[in-house]
Amino acid sequence: MVYVHTSVLAEETLKYLVPQKDHPLMIDCTLGEGGHSKLFLEKYPFLNVIGLDRDENIIGKARNRLKPYSDRFTAVNTWFDEYLDSYIGESPSVILFDLGISIFHYAESERGFSFSKREPLDMRLNVSKDISAADIVNTYSEQQIADIIYKYGEERYSRRIARAICERREVQSITKSDDLASIIYSAVPQQYRHQRIHPATRSFQALRIAVNGELDRIEPAVNKAIDILAPGGLIGVISFHSLEDRPVKYLFRERAKDCICPPKAPICTCGHVADITIVTKKPVVATEQECKENPPSRSAKLRVAMKKES
Repeated sequence: MVYVHTSVLAEETLKYLVPQKDHPLMIDCTLGEGGHSKLFLEKYPFLNVIGLDRDENIIGKARNRLKPYSDRFTAVNTWFDEYLDSYIGESPSVILFDLGISIFHYAESERGFSFSKREPLDMRLNVSKDISAADIVNTYSEQQIADIIYKYGEERYSRRIARAICERREVQSITKSDDLASIIYSAVPQQYRHQRIHPATRSFQALRIAVNGELDRIEPAVNKAIDILAPGGLIGVISFHSLEDRPVKYLFRERAKDCICPPKAPICTCGHVADITIVTKKPVVATEQECKENPPSRSAKLRVAMKKES
């Protein structure tokens, strides 16, 4: 079986997320094809891993990859925020989030994640979910589409793109990924079409995030992950753009504070005690060599925190 995704920051993740117990548990919240889980299972022969992913197809690839470790590995088909919110069991020593979308989804899923292919405009990680990308572009108002593209894609031409989408759908429904990419390409100014990234990149990112509710899941999931960590346990979060990284940075900062009173308060009355220590004062980024060998790593950032002892 061919595995198309190369896990980013592999060496750095192993360096910073060292299990502290003799028979530790790790929760890999974004299992994908199982790349990170395989690294940890290989290195720590007494480690057990629970791998979470909402895509049944990619879980199948991970299970096949991790067959040699089947006695220490369990895959769960679920959203990570929902799983962590109801988690009951052994306190994990390591929890890892890799918030990026797997290359699998661009290369093999055939669900319209890639603007360079002619595929159904779907973008759902959970194919039983009601709303697809095609539903958004064909039924949402022009203002709603513009807001999604601007908010989740930080696309400065969001209004022009939304207008072009709504004009096209009046003539014909937009159901293929390459058709949408062509509409976006034609909607933006000519000079914008020849930038470093394709002009449809940010809009496709925005639609994917909206379809799967990706950003709404991060803060509650990371908060809950900290809650269930064992004392001395480590949490690592890999993000790929500021919309993912920003809430993690602020959340870590708040939970590492001993006082959360207003800045002008004369004395502390909140009684709050920090429950984590930030391990990486600045986010860890990929080496120049990794960036050359694995281009998606160029935008990857790893933040790590440790749960304080009670």
